[in-house]
Amino acid sequence: MVPKRRPSKLEDKESLTEEASKASKQPLSKKTKKSHIHNEVEENDNVFIKLLKTSGVILKTGESQNQLTVDQIVFQKKLFQTLRKHPSYPQIIEEFVSGLESYIEDQDSFRNCLLSCERLQDEEASMGACYSKSLIKLLLGIDILQPAIIKTLFEKLPEFLFENVNSDGFNMPRLIISQLKWLDRIVDGKDLTTKVMQLISIAPLYLQHDFVTSLPEILGDSQHGDVGKELSDLLMENTSLTVPILDVFTSLRLDPKLLSQVRQLVMGKLSSVSLDDLPVIIKFILHSVTATDALEVISELREKLDLQHFILPSWFHASQSKLKNKGRQSSSGNQENSGQDCVTLFFDVIKSAVRYEKIISEAWIKAIESTASESEHKIFDIAILFIIYSTNTQVKKYVERVLRNKIRSGCFEEQLLQGTFCIHYVVLKDICPSILSLAQSFVHSLDQSIILFGSLLYKYAFNFFDTYCQQEVVGALVTHICSGNEAEVDTALDVLLELVLLNLSAMRLNAIFVKGILDYLDNMSPRQIRKLFYILSTLAFSKQHEASSHIQDDMHLVIRKQLSSTIVRYKLIGIIGAVTMAGIMAADRTRSSSLTQGRTDVSNEQYTQVTSLLQLVHSCSKQSPQASALYYDEFATLIQRGNLAPKALEWVGQTIFNDFQDAFVVDFCAFPEGDYPFPVKALYGLEEYSSRDGIAINLLPLLYSQDFAKDGGRMTSQESDQKLVSPLCLAPYFRLLRLCVEKQHNGSLEEIDGLLDCPIFLTDLEPGERLTSMSVKEHSFMCSLIFLTLNWFREVVNAFCRQTSPEMKGKVLTRLKHIVELQRILEKYLAVTPYYVPPLAHFDLETLDVTPITAAAISAKIRKQGKIGRKRKADGSKTSSSDTLSKEDSSECVPTPSDRSQLEKEFKGKEEKPSVSLQNYRFFFRELDIEVFSILHCGLVTKFIFDTEMHTEATEVVQLQPPELLFLLEDLSQKLENMLIPSVARRIPFLKSKGHRNIGFSHLHQRSAQQIVHSVVQLLTPMCNHLENIHNYFQCLSAENQSVVDGPGMKVQEYHIMSSCYQKLLQIFHALFAWNGFFQPHCVHLLYSALEVLTNRLKQGEPDQALEELLSQSFNYLQNFSHSIPSFQCALYLIRLLMVILEKSTATKNKEKIASLAKQFLCRVWPSGEKEKSSISTEQLHTLLSIYLEHTDSVLKAIEEIAGVGVPELISSPKDGSSSTFPTLTRHTFVIFFRVMMAELEKTVKGLQAGTAADSQQIHEEKLLYWNMAVRDFSILINLIKVFDSRPVLHVCLKYGRLFVEAFLKQCMPLLDFSFRKHREDVLSLLETFQLDTRLLHHLCGHSKIHQDMKLTKHVPLLKKTLELLVCRVKAMLIFNNCREAFWLGNLKNRDLQGEEILSQNSQESTAEESEDNTTSQVSKSKATEVSLRKAPDCAVDSCILLTSRVPHPAYICNQRLLCSSPLPP
Repeated sequence: MVPKRRPSKLEDKESLTEEASKASKQPLSKKTKKSHIHNEVEENDNVFIKLLKTSGVILKTGESQNQLTVDQIVFQKKLFQTLRKHPSYPQIIEEFVSGLESYIEDQDSFRNCLLSCERLQDEEASMGACYSKSLIKLLLGIDILQPAIIKTLFEKLPEFLFENVNSDGFNMPRLIISQLKWLDRIVDGKDLTTKVMQLISIAPLYLQHDFVTSLPEILGDSQHGDVGKELSDLLMENTSLTVPILDVFTSLRLDPKLLSQVRQLVMGKLSSVSLDDLPVIIKFILHSVTATDALEVISELREKLDLQHFILPSWFHASQSKLKNKGRQSSSGNQENSGQDCVTLFFDVIKSAVRYEKIISEAWIKAIESTASESEHKIFDIAILFIIYSTNTQVKKYVERVLRNKIRSGCFEEQLLQGTFCIHYVVLKDICPSILSLAQSFVHSLDQSIILFGSLLYKYAFNFFDTYCQQEVVGALVTHICSGNEAEVDTALDVLLELVLLNLSAMRLNAIFVKGILDYLDNMSPRQIRKLFYILSTLAFSKQHEASSHIQDDMHLVIRKQLSSTIVRYKLIGIIGAVTMAGIMAADRTRSSSLTQGRTDVSNEQYTQVTSLLQLVHSCSKQSPQASALYYDEFATLIQRGNLAPKALEWVGQTIFNDFQDAFVVDFCAFPEGDYPFPVKALYGLEEYSSRDGIAINLLPLLYSQDFAKDGGRMTSQESDQKLVSPLCLAPYFRLLRLCVEKQHNGSLEEIDGLLDCPIFLTDLEPGERLTSMSVKEHSFMCSLIFLTLNWFREVVNAFCRQTSPEMKGKVLTRLKHIVELQRILEKYLAVTPYYVPPLAHFDLETLDVTPITAAAISAKIRKQGKIGRKRKADGSKTSSSDTLSKEDSSECVPTPSDRSQLEKEFKGKEEKPSVSLQNYRFFFRELDIEVFSILHCGLVTKFIFDTEMHTEATEVVQLQPPELLFLLEDLSQKLENMLIPSVARRIPFLKSKGHRNIGFSHLHQRSAQQIVHSVVQLLTPMCNHLENIHNYFQCLSAENQSVVDGPGMKVQEYHIMSSCYQKLLQIFHALFAWNGFFQPHCVHLLYSALEVLTNRLKQGEPDQALEELLSQSFNYLQNFSHSIPSFQCALYLIRLLMVILEKSTATKNKEKIASLAKQFLCRVWPSGEKEKSSISTEQLHTLLSIYLEHTDSVLKAIEEIAGVGVPELISSPKDGSSSTFPTLTRHTFVIFFRVMMAELEKTVKGLQAGTAADSQQIHEEKLLYWNMAVRDFSILINLIKVFDSRPVLHVCLKYGRLFVEAFLKQCMPLLDFSFRKHREDVLSLLETFQLDTRLLHHLCGHSKIHQDMKLTKHVPLLKKTLELLVCRVKAMLIFNNCREAFWLGNLKNRDLQGEEILSQNSQESTAEESEDNTTSQVSKSKATEVSLRKAPDCAVDSCILLTSRVPHPAYICNQRLLCSSPLPP
């Protein structure tokens, strides 16, 4: 172990310095020295002393150092020469060593010999090192003495093995071993190795560690192999020496096989090592990795490390608890600190390995990447990926890609990431910048799961890291919010909000950064503004801190400034901020006390602040109807969340109730009088009122007063006495009122139930014959009146939908029926008022720039009619109709102003039924709450009608009818599409409009997607009931009328309504089951619940069934509806629904059922619309046909069946006919079939692997047969352009023809190279068929140039290039098979699609050249001509290849077009 190797060196140096210091502290005079010398040289007959003195060393006694009078190298040289030239050599060596042995019998003398000598010569004269070696080390540097002295040392060393440290503090065994380190030369390395290993075997444990770690410094490179083997044997015998031995292995040059064996041995012991030893062991394992076994070793190491939880001893649990309780302060205690040091050292080893060894970092990433199972992923995996990402810049992109893939596949979940930060926060804190960089990259992603993971990185980095990192996290989140990207802003605000709720004290320190976001409010949506003000208000008002007082002041200043602004947008922002802040101010005491004694009221000071703030908002917004309405809606949302204290709620309730009654409610008897343009009537009352009692909504007079006030007219006497309130505020004000009553009375609305059945002061809304005689202003007035009435009814339904009494339910159903009736009337008015702008129904910022699509819809209709009419006149070909309906055809015929007005007149004159879709006006209807859909549970409801004495006068049975059902299903479908199906991911430029996708769903977005799914799952049972009822309806209808829409007794309108209900139900089911959040841990139960509902419709299943069984049963249940599908749109949604169910299952047995069902729908005769040629949308047909070809077993057979059977039937059918096998295949839809078949054919052959020489003969034959089928299908499709020569078909042919030829070059030509010799006839036949197809492509290129169609000619260069490559590739194949003489080159004439020659301006010259070429051509009986295209350069010559087989086989020709300056020679 490295830390244990250092002490030996340090002790050596310390001993040397200590002795040197002792020597320096003794001021020895020369006389003293001489006296000592005189004492030591008393025995002049000792050879050892005599020779040392002669060579320059004076031995001293006691604690004095031996003295060196000459340089160390000079001493060694003198002594060597003296011994070598001595007359008694080599006996003199034995005498010298005997003298040494005798001398070191005295322990003090031996110690002096082991310590450094004192140097007497001047430093300037010194040529050696800065310190002196010991006498023993100097003698070991002499080769003739080294073996004997080593022997003497190892004989002397056992005397000191089991002795304690001397009184002078020296450890003799360590001193002796230190003499052997770093010798310049070892005479007998093998003997030294043997002696050292023997010594290690008998030494005590503490010395064994030192001796083992000293081995690399003692032995030479030649002994590394032997030592490695002996150490490996010792490792198996003595596990206590594992760490020093492995530490030594990293410093030795050993055989890879030996390292592999040791590594395997260590891997087996990994579970028993302690945390202190782990860094050294991991260092050895990583050091022993090679490029060949890196992945295997890292995979095993990753598995072992996590299995035994090496990093979770008791000290870590203690530190973790301290981290949470004391704010991540450093813990005390030696054990805990040492454990943290070991963890840090362990990760430092890994960091060093992955930074400098590319094979280790890549192997570790691959090991994690190859782990497929979610349960096999460990906390350690994420930590390692983070470390590699931060240390190795070369693999950053690779790490990021692996992380993204793991997140998408669900392998890295929130729980795993949280565990990573909990356990490894000490290590991850050091790489905080890299983690934040990774989080920023993830938040920029378009995938929702990756964005969520990035937000979690920010969250956990803030929670577990120090203050500096927290500041960096907040700064990064603020940058995201100010970026202008909607997805980033939403994500960053969600993270900030969560951090505020989880760690408020830490967030207060960074409040100054969050406050800076107020400068970027212009680019934020209302939902984001609410969230931002909620965050700031929480930071400012959650606790009365002095530190947060400046935030409170800033908030008040910003809100007052915005409320007083004359710009509508800023005023609306101020209203949102003020209401949000009021909610926080009133809710603080409530929330803090709710944990102890339930709800308590706010203090008087808080109550005063809240009421004054709300009064300020009310006074600033009363001049603007839109601002007032937004204030009511925001306040209603605040009350709905339950955030307002009872005292404040009571004040609000009293104020609102009185104001609403004064503004909108009048007595029924007080009939409005005045000069109104229409007679005023009380309509849509659900109760019979006498002339003296009852109330009514005063709508028409209010609307008339508002419009009349705009025109500067006079008011009626009644209106002048009454406070004028805009009718725009009617629905928002009522919503606020009913939520106040609901909160105060625990859900009961008895206080205001009169508003459910009270009438409205309107006029006769049914237009009748007066529709055409009304003025534009009267049309607009009626439209506004209907819009306001509809929005009133929608809010009434929102309010009373959850009332349980049958009478209330009956009245709600009646109001629902009124809504449907009013919508039908509204469509009639809108049809004759194309440029009408309805009154607003949603009042937030997103509606400021919303304009209805009415005028655009009319203009689009006019342009469409003009385009069709013009093309019918211009194009009389047999397939011109397909041109106008193709996606490829982007050109439009824009009519002139005179044509436009004429078309508009014709459009108005011919229109018998309203063609206006209310979907274009969706923004102008009030939003329905998700609770409204509980009406779907209603069956038959009995409504009692009472007389004046409350006796039952009559009973009426009310039921949810198909039109009302369709109304509810359409709205629910829109909600699920907005909430569960993610929008098309687009990068929106900075400061650009975000679109209006979320307008009308503000209440919906107050809930999470999980809550919406839970609500829809509760509705599955009634929706299944409706689905089965509709299924039975169409089953009976089909049996009676044979699916004919206009059959006897068929109600066409009812048929279409039921069909639409069918489609909407399937859409809802599809949106529900396609939600990507089902497999989140907290949402899996919702998927089980939904599937159990479907499964129980077939049979009452057992509880707790497996997911696969539930999916299979649900698939079978939904598949049963295929027999009653009324329309092609329903069929497509059913297929999509079944595919969604299939995707969640691991079984593939139902894949073929999808293909079979899709084919069944393609082969079915579908009912057509009233005025349309077909009710099948081209896009839907494209989707269904693609699904069929993707799921079928054999794509080639399916294409051949359609192209070889269906298309010939279509050709032989009448003009408006279709294929008998595929009724969906008509001349109108042929281009769709053609495009899908070409695309799927190219996709199929592209996915086929190219043949190689290593493949077996059977594989070659199978692939050759496959390519024969593919080329045959391609030939059939290409030749269809001779019959269907419309522009879209030719475009598809050029585009996918080139792609098919490219696939043929890459995938098929290598196969032909190896198959030509054994399957020559098959290869020749394949090429012969393919050359006819490529010739037709060449003709198509000429056709595109002649017609000068830019849309077609843009594909010609790439196609010609590909055809040229095919020429060269065929030639290469022939050369490879020794048939080069079969390749000839000639010229090919340019022809059109009908085979007629295209003549240029130089046709005569071309004819002359043709005759000349014929004389030189060597093609048997084949004429080759050269033709230059019109306006083409003279150097461009159209040539062809003629391949003639000169072997005894049938000749075949492969004609291609090749651009060259002249024909190439053979």
